[in-house]
Amino acid sequence: MIFQSGCLTLRAGLRLTTVQEKFSWFCRRVSTEDMRRAQIKKVLCVAEKNDAAKGIAEIMSNGGMRRKEGLSRFNKIYEYEYHWFGQNVTVSMTSVSGHLLGLEFKAPFQKWHSCNPVVLFDAEVEKYCPDNYVDIKRTLEREVRQCQALVIWTDCDREGENIGFEVIEVCKAVKQNLQVFRARFSEITPNSIRNACQNLAEPDQNVSDAVDVRQELDLRIGASFTRFQTLRLQKIFPTVLSDQLISYGSCQFPTLGFVVERFKAIQAFIPETFYKIKVTHEMEDCEVDFGWKRNRLFHHTACLVLYQMCMENPVATVIDVSSKPKSKWRPLPLDTVELEKLASRKLKISAKETMKIAEKLYTQGFISYPRTETNIFPKDLNLTPLVEQQTQDAHWGSFAQGILERGGPTPRNGTKTDQAHPPIHPTKYTSGLQGNEQRLYEFIVRHFLACCSQDAQGQETTVDIDIAQERFATHGLMIIARNYLDVYPYDKWYAKVIPVYERGSQFQPTTIEMLDGETSPPQLLTEADLISLMEKHGIGTDATHADHIETIKSRMYVGLTPDQRFLPGELGMGLVEGTLY
Repeated sequence: MIFQSGCLTLRAGLRLTTVQEKFSWFCRRVSTEDMRRAQIKKVLCVAEKNDAAKGIAEIMSNGGMRRKEGLSRFNKIYEYEYHWFGQNVTVSMTSVSGHLLGLEFKAPFQKWHSCNPVVLFDAEVEKYCPDNYVDIKRTLEREVRQCQALVIWTDCDREGENIGFEVIEVCKAVKQNLQVFRARFSEITPNSIRNACQNLAEPDQNVSDAVDVRQELDLRIGASFTRFQTLRLQKIFPTVLSDQLISYGSCQFPTLGFVVERFKAIQAFIPETFYKIKVTHEMEDCEVDFGWKRNRLFHHTACLVLYQMCMENPVATVIDVSSKPKSKWRPLPLDTVELEKLASRKLKISAKETMKIAEKLYTQGFISYPRTETNIFPKDLNLTPLVEQQTQDAHWGSFAQGILERGGPTPRNGTKTDQAHPPIHPTKYTSGLQGNEQRLYEFIVRHFLACCSQDAQGQETTVDIDIAQERFATHGLMIIARNYLDVYPYDKWYAKVIPVYERGSQFQPTTIEMLDGETSPPQLLTEADLISLMEKHGIGTDATHADHIETIKSRMYVGLTPDQRFLPGELGMGLVEGTLY
């Protein structure tokens, strides 16, 4: 026992010593970090775009910022004082314009005829600053010399993280001992920005590295195949393709493939004739159509026999009358893919234009971050103030007030979350927008209010009848409460009035007809259809769908019909058929 007690004492002593060492190490680290932070007198903040920098600076400075010119006329510098790192510091807020650095092959491999395209899979690559961004780079280098800390305010997604590390690389080349922090936020609102200031984090190297890998793969695959097929096809068709760049991309090509695949399905479609029986009944100044329970048959004789049986004894017997509640569900919270699809379908705005407008609305502080895969509102996001902001509008203000009076917003939630950003929603009320900016903002507001409202409610009545042992049915709908439909004109739900039928009653149909028709081919793809296919098959991301579609349009691989459907061009058809078929 003494021996065991001695062991325990010894072990306990070891543990105590280890804990003491850890505590001492922790104290030294905290002390060192506090000392470093105490040395921060001036902070350089860098946003992804100038509008974002301006909006963040206005919030942090309470409107008291001082604007000065950077070396790039498109990227201003905003200076102000802010209580940060436990003291008052001077903040210099500026911006980049998306990616600051590009990736390119080293000089010996840059010219098209310098090497065999296959060599590009192993050729050395390097990052460089494009000529049109050199002034932005020089601004960062100049400003960071007087700063002790750098705070990255780029968008909080993969691309934003990578852009942040590009900024870090440029700034640390000038000042090695620079302290670097990451601000994480989903909207440019006072609460979100102040919360980001209070909870600075470290930039995520792994996320940035993932983008670097993707960029390098895109460069190697795209450049090698583009050079190969351009040079080869120009040699084979010199008169037609002598000046044509025939690009290849690992996402661009499958996108083109979807368009060609649908076109070929239409070409290969062989229509089939079908036959069906239709019954109508006029009663109380209302004509009721009864649909055949068999729907349709593809055998003429079989349908004719059944039709003749009905005509031999054309008396309809009501065998069932049923009624049940019917709901039309309100929309799910808005993610990026759904925004692109709905804007294309409902507003006739292209995905590319939609994202351009959404980015602008975001940087102006009117909506939350528009690149998100989430359709679930987080529990800690208070939606009531967001609804309250919209009560002042002349068109949907009364609906927003109604949501509040019925107990507040109760959003219908989906199943997807990227654990980074909430669904797209309005963050500030405005009535000063015009054109497509106003239309898209209104759509986002109405979608948000509809989502926070209640499903439309109705009562559906079904009447089943029997004629010569053939069953037919009709449906009536009475809308009891329109609910979300009152604010969401993009969805339609129509009442259908039918007379009152009693079970067991009989009537003489007004007409009994045997009709024929033909099956229809699938339609050419719309932009919304194409985005759905890209999402289903994992082609690109919510942030790049619009760019890939725009590429195949600009390369003339596809064109658009008058009703805005994609039609492959000769070159697009040739590329896909020559590669896959």
